[in-house]
Formats: sequence, C-alpha cells, structure tokens
Amino acid sequence: MAQQLHERIQSSSMDMKLDALKDLANSSRDITFAQEFINLDGISLLTQMVESGTDFGDLLSFTLTAFVELMDHGIVSWDTFSVAFIKKIASYVCKAAMDTAVLQRSLAILESMVLNSQDLYQKVAQEITIGQLIPHLQGYGQLIALLINALFLKAPEEKRQVHAMFSICLKFSFSLVCQNVIRSNKPINDEMAHQLYVLQVLTFNLLEDRMMTKMDPQDQVNLCLLLHSWSNHVNPAVDFTQIPPGMLALDNMLYFARHHQDAYIRIVLENSSREDKHECPFGRSSIELTKMLCEILKVGELPSENCHDFHPMFFTHDRSFEEFFCICIQLLNKTWKEMRATSEDFNKVMQVVKEQITRALTIKPNSLDQFKSRLQNLSYTEILKLRQSERMNQEDFQSRPILELREKIQPEIMELIKQQRLNRLCEGTCFRKISSRRRQDKFWYCRLSPNHKVLHYGDLEESPQGEVPHDSLQDKLPVADIKAVVTGKDCPHMKEKGALKQNKELLELAFSVLYESDEYLNFIAPDKHEYCVWTDGLNALLGKEMTSEFTRSDMDTLLNMEMKLRLLDLENIQIPEVPPPIPKEPSNYDFVYDCN
Repeated sequence: MAQQLHERIQSSSMDMKLDALKDLANSSRDITFAQEFINLDGISLLTQMVESGTDFGDLLSFTLTAFVELMDHGIVSWDTFSVAFIKKIASYVCKAAMDTAVLQRSLAILESMVLNSQDLYQKVAQEITIGQLIPHLQGYGQLIALLINALFLKAPEEKRQVHAMFSICLKFSFSLVCQNVIRSNKPINDEMAHQLYVLQVLTFNLLEDRMMTKMDPQDQVNLCLLLHSWSNHVNPAVDFTQIPPGMLALDNMLYFARHHQDAYIRIVLENSSREDKHECPFGRSSIELTKMLCEILKVGELPSENCHDFHPMFFTHDRSFEEFFCICIQLLNKTWKEMRATSEDFNKVMQVVKEQITRALTIKPNSLDQFKSRLQNLSYTEILKLRQSERMNQEDFQSRPILELREKIQPEIMELIKQQRLNRLCEGTCFRKISSRRRQDKFWYCRLSPNHKVLHYGDLEESPQGEVPHDSLQDKLPVADIKAVVTGKDCPHMKEKGALKQNKELLELAFSVLYESDEYLNFIAPDKHEYCVWTDGLNALLGKEMTSEFTRSDMDTLLNMEMKLRLLDLENIQIPEVPPPIPKEPSNYDFVYDCN
C-alpha cells in the first residue's frame, strides 16, 4: 500500500492524485504503514510537493494532513526540514485569506516545530510575527494561543519580556478562549486545560515589570494620591521601594479607589472611626496583600509543562487581577474587624486571609462573583471550625488515648466486615468458565449455605439475572474439607501453559480452593471487588486473617467513622495524654448497699 500510494500521489491526473492523498492522510495514522511510507522517503516527497507551490485547496490540505499524521509518530526528527519548507508553511499562516484546513494544519506544524527544535524556533520566529497572527484570532483562537505559548516557552530569556503587541494578542486569546470554551459549558480536556493554565500564567506575568519596579521616594505626584495609615509616616514612598510588590501595590490601590469608590470610602471611614489600636493600616495591608496574591498566583514564574491548574474566573474580566485585589482587600478589612485585631496582630490576620483566599480558590469558581460569595461563607469563625476539624482528623487521632481507643474498636469492626463477607458468599456469585485454549461463554455459580458449612456450586447455561437457589446447584463441598486457599500464580489453572499464564489481568483475579489430597476448585472472579470478597470470605471460614485491599479500605472507613461518632461529645475538650491516677482504696466499704 505504501509503495502504491507513493506512486499515485505523483500522478499527473489531479483526480487520481487527490484520491491518493486522501488515502494517504487516512492510512498515515497507522504506525506500521507510516514506517513503510517513511522508508520510501515519503516525508521528503511531501515536503517537495509543498515547497513547489503547485498544489492548493484540497490537494494542499490532504498533503499537510498526511504530513502531520506521519510526523506525530515521532519516527522522523523535526530538525531535518529546510528553510524553504518552513517559509512555505509560514506563508500560509501569514496570508489573511487562506483555506481553513490548510491554515489549521500549518499552525499545528509550526507549533510542533517550535516545541521540538530550538533551531527551528529561531527560523519560525523570523518568519512569524505576532501582528500576522492577530487577523486569525477570531476563527482560530485556540490554535493561535497554542502557537503563541510555544513561541514564548522556547524564547531565550532576553526575549521573554512581553512587548505591547504580544500583550494585546494574549488578551485577545484570553477573551476568545473564555467565550468559546468556558461559557459553552463543554467539558475541557487535559490539553485545553493546560493551554488555559499557560494563558493564565503568561497574562499574570505581564504584571512582573510593575511588581519589580521601585517607587521613586521623590515622586510627589503619586504621594499625593493616597495618604492613609502608612507604616512610614515621614515618606510613604519608602513603603513602595520593597520588591515585590513594588509599584504594583500602588497600581492596585489606585484602581480600587477609582473603580470601587463606595467600598474604598467605606473602608477609610470605618478605620477612621475605630480606636487607634484597632485601626487597619490600609497602605501596609495593600502592599502585603498584593505581595501575597503574587505568591498565590506565582506571578513571574514560567509555566509548568504538565500543569492543568487554571482558574476560570480570571477569564471573565479584562482587569481580573485588579478586581481580584479589590475583593481581597475588602475581605482583609472584614476579617480584621471580626478578629478585633490590633497592629500587633497584623501577621496573624494576613495568615487567616491567605487561608480564606486559597480555600475559596480550591473550588475553582467560574466568576469573580462566585469567588466573592465563597469568601462570604469563609468567615474567621468558619476558618477556626475548619482548622479544628482538620486537627481532629490529623493530630488528635495520633494521641495515645485515641490510639488505644482505635485498638479497642478494631476487633468489633473486623467482625462486622467478616459478617458482611460471609453474607455475600451466601448470596453467591456467577463465574465464567475459561479454558487455556479459548474463552467459552459458559458459566457456573457458587454460593455458601446459610449455616456456613457447605459450598454449593454447579454449571449454568447462561448468566443468571438474580440469585440461584441451592437445590439447583448439583455439587457440594463441605467447608470442613477445605485445606487451603491459594491465589494468583499459585493456582493450578494459572500454572498451565498457554494464554492464561500470560494474561496478567486474569492472574490477579484467580484463586483456588484446595480440598482432600490434591483436588482443587478453581475460580476466576469477574472483577477485583468480587475477588476480594471471596478470598476474604473463604479465609474467614478457615479462621485466617482477611488481608485484601478491600478489607483494609473498609477498616479505615468504618473505623474513622466510628471514632468520629464516639468523639462527638468531646469537641473542644482537651484529651489528656496520660490516664488520670487511680485513687487509693477507701478505709472501709460500709457505704456499699447490702442487697440482702
């Protein structure tokens, strides 16, 4: 097929050539075919066809599709392509009007070139400018974003300062992604989630320049804009020489004062009416909060290659970081009031505010309003309750009295699990018969008698819809005759040569019951759950320990639930590490009531 298609795509007949390219595009997804076609120097033939510039429309589209499919197998290095080929692909992207399929394939090819070769990055960067990509944003926002991200990630350090045109393009991409993906309520796959994360990181990195810029202490223009509760009363500009957050903190304060005047005035008036020791320093709070938000959002850090952690709410506003600050500065003032804090409590308040923000972000709110609503439910009192609950789950559960209580409860829980396993064996399970030669659609059923003394089993013509009665199962095996239970590769039916021995999945579901001298009843469970139930139940019948993963999981779940129930009445009570001393015996027992 590879040989035939290699000849047909060189045909002088346009119709025959188009049909051959369609077949090639479809067949190239198969790695065996791709290897054969590449061995015929097929990649070079396709690049020559592109460089010639004689093909257009569907011919060019299927040529590029076949090229992309072949390169996706990773057989051929991206470093082997000529400058002429790169220029040709770039020219398709730079044209304002271009066939949709050709443009999509060209963008994908350029992205792969940039990501897979530092040398090709240099060549692509010379051919493509951000301005040439902007006309395609409306229809191909996601593909353009992918290419922009690739160019940024591979750029040398000195070129990573994002210039104005890149900023505009990135904001366009940001907006388009928001409109086409988040608001559509469609599920977001891992690749898309990663691109959204990268866009989020790169956009926030536009703030890095202001974050690392100190304020000139002699800048009287900015000094006169906001003068309230500075830590440095002589010259407030000194507070903005700390980097980070530098001038970014002042930018946020000005944005808050200008775009949320009512909230700003309310905060100023509230603090003016408080006692001096309870006044929340607005200037210092804004600076430290801006610094904290930059740390939470990792402003200035490069995107990680495998991260998918993006926040949808940052895609819903042109000034999302500034709006984020405005919500959080109001939260800080509210928390300060709830804690009745003084200037000495400043660091404690900031720790609580950071916890409130990070907890609210974990639910990934879709909008800034949802984030704000979530913060309303995370008051200082609620944070204290959450901390206490988490402490109960972690620290207190490791104290000596709790550990002793756990040890006391464990036998009760284990007996409960044992009864559940035996009840399941009494209900029975349908097993599929599997031979070493081929799989057969035959079934057999096994169940434990209600008195736990006999295993009833027998063949079935088809899979049953419910429980199978004891009297319809022909064979019996007294539990008293069972010698041992073996699993996995120790089972006789797993030691046989053939497909079963090689099938790892079946190996993990196999178990056998040994009875009499060398007789076995062989099982292959329908799934891992049934495997654990039956091996646990059979071991329980033999008086042995139940050791399956399922038992350990059930033990942890039930034990933790029982512990929490028993400790409900001890909430907010400190449990002593050592038991109280036993009092001395009384001098006499005359106080004991005489029942006679």
